[in-house]
Amino acid sequence: MDCGGVDILSHDFDSFCFTMQPKMDFIDRVMTDLIKTVVKYAPIALETPDNYEARANLMWASSRALNGFVAAGIDQDVSCHMMEHELSAFYDITHGPGLAILTPRWLKYVLDENTAPQIKKFGVDVFGTDTSLSDMDGANAAIDALSDFFFHILGLKSTLTELGIDDSNFSVMAQKACGGGILQGFKPLTPKDVEAIFRMCL
Repeated sequence: MDCGGVDILSHDFDSFCFTMQPKMDFIDRVMTDLIKTVVKYAPIALETPDNYEARANLMWASSRALNGFVAAGIDQDVSCHMMEHELSAFYDITHGPGLAILTPRWLKYVLDENTAPQIKKFGVDVFGTDTSLSDMDGANAAIDALSDFFFHILGLKSTLTELGIDDSNFSVMAQKACGGGILQGFKPLTPKDVEAIFRMCL
């Protein structure tokens, strides 16, 4: 439930939280509750694996995250997924832990005056971070809350080093993640950007 929960959240992030594409209010509201469902029930499922309520809620959350419903007619921005695919391809690690390590660092890297309001809103809506903070401080609080959920509540490894990964393949991995060009998403990334994000994860 730790790895699966992260993957569910990441698909939600792709089409809802961290994108500059047009949004639909109805889908936004559904997605917020879907994410909060994972945040609530993934720890319960880890603690009590036979808890039917927890597993049933996570099953429905997984279905809605992956069946196209949440995309609502927009293209998904999959920056973290593309970067993590290279980690799993080169090092045969599970998808969820790679996403957990990458996502907070990616958010830190793309954080600016344009992306901060959405990241702050995510923190307020999902983790109840302080609404009175500035956009930048609120965004940092949101990233900290997400990191705490991944690394302390779910207990996932917080660095690539802990998974036995060094920087020897970062350059070629970054090129492949970008498809030889620019990785589009919340904020466009060049191979040098992607390599920098990988290094933040060590």
